[in-house]
Amino acid sequence: MKYGKRLRNEVEKTLPEWKAQFICYKQLKKQLKLINPWSRSKMVQNQLSRLTSRGLLDVGFTRLLDSELDKVNTFYFDKEEDYIIRIKELQIRVGNLENEEEKKMELQNHLLEFHAEMLLLLHYSVLNFIGLVKIVKKHNKRTGTSLEFSSMPRVMQESFFSTDLLYKLMTDCEAMLGRLFN
Repeated sequence: MKYGKRLRNEVEKTLPEWKAQFICYKQLKKQLKLINPWSRSKMVQNQLSRLTSRGLLDVGFTRLLDSELDKVNTFYFDKEEDYIIRIKELQIRVGNLENEEEKKMELQNHLLEFHAEMLLLLHYSVLNFIGLVKIVKKHNKRTGTSLEFSSMPRVMQESFFSTDLLYKLMTDCEAMLGRLFN
């Protein structure tokens, strides 16, 4: 099964409410198909016009890719900020918890649901990064060049790729669960 189809199926199965927030792999692939691969016979004929149109199409692809990355990163960053606030609230609730079994069970359920949501965000990050790698690889194969992707080093620093904060939040949540289940 092709990656685009697998991505669509995975999103529909696990994260349908976040569907619009994923990298638009299909749209990127369509934009990429507009870029004609180089061949020596084509270079000889109308070289200047081909360079111009290919360059514009490549710029269009790069702009679309940058736009998609910004969308994914903004969504991920907003979720992380929300999770920071929620974990602090949960920590306060755990700290103020008396020995009421009903409230303790309710808090355990909130923590378990919260942890599951953070796992989904991690899954979101992985799926988008795989899509990014695959589309850049397709670009390089189609054009015979290495994508001069000015933002690739930036991608490695973006929230959706560097999941250290998310892992820390998940660890904090697990620690609270450990205290409540003991």
